[in-house]
Amino acid sequence: MADNKKENSAGKKKPSFWTGVKQEWRKISWTSKEDLTKQTVLVVVISVVMGALITVIDSGALQLINWLLSI
Repeated sequence: MADNKKENSAGKKKPSFWTGVKQEWRKISWTSKEDLTKQTVLVVVISVVMGALITVIDSGALQLINWLLSI
């Protein structure tokens, strides 16, 4: 029957889940604090600009629809 040992096809023991997590965690390439700050500011600025643009387009479309309905 099946053996309870965790072995791969080469007969070696499989590493535990947390050992694998630690190994993968060490491979992560973290960005610098300056890059992170620049990217965060850029995302916030673009979000605000896009929000304002959508608001203007929505208000213009609403005015146009109201004008067309009043004719």
